[in-house]
Amino acid sequence: MVKSLIGGTRRFCISSLLKPSSPISLDFRPPMQLTLRSSWLALRNFSHGRVNLVISPQGKPKFETHEIEQPKKDKWMTKKRLKMKRKKEKQKRKAANKRDPRRLGVKGKKKKQRFANAEERIKYKLERAKIKEALLIERLKRYEVNKVQGPVVKPHELTGEERFYMKKMAQKRSNYVPIGRRGVFGGVILNMHLHWKKHETVKVICKPCKPGQVQDYASEIARLSGGIPIQIIGDDTIVFYRGMDYVQPEVMSPIDTLSKKRVPNSLYIQGCLT
Repeated sequence: MVKSLIGGTRRFCISSLLKPSSPISLDFRPPMQLTLRSSWLALRNFSHGRVNLVISPQGKPKFETHEIEQPKKDKWMTKKRLKMKRKKEKQKRKAANKRDPRRLGVKGKKKKQRFANAEERIKYKLERAKIKEALLIERLKRYEVNKVQGPVVKPHELTGEERFYMKKMAQKRSNYVPIGRRGVFGGVILNMHLHWKKHETVKVICKPCKPGQVQDYASEIARLSGGIPIQIIGDDTIVFYRGMDYVQPEVMSPIDTLSKKRVPNSLYIQGCLT
């Protein structure tokens, strides 16, 4: 049975090949010709690298290999690996917390002390707080924080006539920037730059101003804004000139000045000082 089947298939194959109606079409295509493009002939990409066939300046062909980093296989996170990962993350957090100045304390183990009354307990806590404060001050002395500097303006000397003209022009115009209880902060400098977009001068009015504080405000605003203080009118008004070649800066409000979030704390400190 099997022999008859094999014989039948052989006859069928031979007969199909010998039939003139179904000739075998052999498509012989010429091999792919390599075209010279700049300095390389062919490029072959592999899974983790590539090889370039390059012709050297002497006219000799050579191969150049370029390795690519092997992609990391995503492995299933086993329970053991997950525990190790969490342990490493915990160690990193602990190391970061040790460097935090808020965790700085007096060396030594904490002992549960019993106090006779509340006064002794408060005195003990105050002593520890003073020691901690001294340690923090010593640590802060290592860092020198530079003051915020505004846009640098080319030095331009104004004559007496120009100063008088600028002062009169500022007095006629109604544009001004107020300084309130917060003092000089980012919003004051931002408003000055917005005024300087269309006006050459701007008045800065300090409402709760102590005697002699206007000069401090003038020097600080000049440093942060880059403007030129023209004249101090009375005890609470400063006239600022934007300069000859004024260009509006990209960051108009300095970052390191007092923000709205820090206002309550600063007001509390001012109240304590008064």
